[in-house]
Amino acid sequence: MLWRALAHRFPVLAIRDFRLLLADRLLAPAAVAFSLVGVSFAVLDITGSTADLSYVLAAQIAPSLVFTLISGVIADRIPPQRVIVAANIMIAVGEGTLGVLVLSGQARLWQMIVLETLTGVGMAVFWPASQALLPKIVPDPLLQQANAVSRLAMNAAQMGGAAVAGVVVAVVGPGWAMSVCGIGLLGTIPFLLAIRVTGHERVENAGMISELRDGWSEFSSHTWLWAIVAQFCVILMAWYGGFQVLGPAVAKADLGGPAAWGAITAAEALGLIIGGLLSLRFTPRRPMLFVVCIGAAMAVSPLSLAMHWPLPALCLAAVSLGVTMEIMMVQWSVALARNVPPGKLARVSAYDALGSVMAMPLGALVAGPLAAEIGLSATQYGAAALILVASALTLLSREVRTMRSPATAGTETGPLLAEAVEG
Repeated sequence: MLWRALAHRFPVLAIRDFRLLLADRLLAPAAVAFSLVGVSFAVLDITGSTADLSYVLAAQIAPSLVFTLISGVIADRIPPQRVIVAANIMIAVGEGTLGVLVLSGQARLWQMIVLETLTGVGMAVFWPASQALLPKIVPDPLLQQANAVSRLAMNAAQMGGAAVAGVVVAVVGPGWAMSVCGIGLLGTIPFLLAIRVTGHERVENAGMISELRDGWSEFSSHTWLWAIVAQFCVILMAWYGGFQVLGPAVAKADLGGPAAWGAITAAEALGLIIGGLLSLRFTPRRPMLFVVCIGAAMAVSPLSLAMHWPLPALCLAAVSLGVTMEIMMVQWSVALARNVPPGKLARVSAYDALGSVMAMPLGALVAGPLAAEIGLSATQYGAAALILVASALTLLSREVRTMRSPATAGTETGPLLAEAVEG
C-alpha cells in the first residue's frame, strides 16, 4: 500500500532501471561516508600531522586531473553503469586495503598515499558516468523528479552513514570504518549490472583525442557552463583546504574529536535531505544565478570554523548550507541534461568535473603547511575570502545572470513514462 502511494506520488519510481539505480545510490553513499570520516582520523592518529593529511587527501583528488576525461569518453561509448562498477571496485579495494593495514598496525604514510590515489581514480571515473546514466533511464519531463529523488536517497544514506561512522571511529577506530566502506561498495555491483542501458551509438569510430576535442567544443560553447565551472574551481580549492582538510584538525583540537566531525557531516547530510524534498517542487526562475549565489554561501563552512563557533552552531550552519546546496545541485544536473546532447553528456560532465576539482589538490597541499605557518583560523579566513571573490567575478557574465528555467508545466509524461517502464 505504501509503495503504491509512493509510486503514484513519484511516477519515476515505476521505472525498473531507476529503482535499481536507487538501490546503488542508497548503499554506495552510506559506505563512502565511513571513508570520509575514517581516512582523516586514521592519518591524524598515525602521524599527528595536518601536512601529512594534506598529502593523503591531495592524492585522493589528484587522479581526477587525468582519469575524469578518460572516463567521460568511455561512458559515452559503453553502458555507463559498467563504468560505475569499475569505479566502485577501485574505491572498495583502496579503502578496504587501507582499513586492513590500519587495523593491523602496519599502515605507513606512503601506503596511505598510494591507496588513496587508487580511491581517487575510482572517484574520478565515477562522476561522468553517473551524470550520463540518469538521463538514459528516465524521460526528460521526469528529470528533475528523478534527480531530486536519487539525490535524496544518496543524502539520506550519507547522513546515516556519517552518523554511524563517527561513532565507529570514536569507539573502535578508523580501520573498521574504512573496511565497512570497502564491503559496502562491493555490495552495489549486482544492482548496477542488472540495469538495462546501452552505450551511445557512434556514426564513426573516432579516436580518444577527437572525442575529447568534440566534448570541449560543446563545453566551451555554453558561457554559463564554463563560467560557473571556473567559479567552482576556486571555490572547491578553498573549501577543500579550509574545511575538509583542516576541519578534522579543528574537531580534534576544539570540538571533541571524530564524533563531533561525524555530527557536522551528518548535519550537512540532513540539510541535503531537506533540500532534496524542496527541490521536488522548487525551481528558481534564474537557475544559474541561484547556483552562483549558493556557491558564494559555501564561504560559511571555513568561516564558521575560523570563528570558533560552538558545535550546535556549526551543525545548524551545515544543515542550512546543505539545504541550498542540494537544490543547487539538482538544478545544475537538470540544466546539463537539458542543454547538452545525450551523446556528449558524459564528456561535458567530465570537463565540468575536471574544471571544478582541478585545483582541489592544490588546496589540500597548501592548507596543512599554511595552517602550520600562520594558524588554522587565518588560513580558513583566507579560504572564505577566495570563495566570495570568485563568486562576485562570475556574476559579471550576463548569461549567468539572465538564463531562465524552461516552462515544463503541462508536459505530457504518460507516453514517455510508459516507454521507459517497458524498457
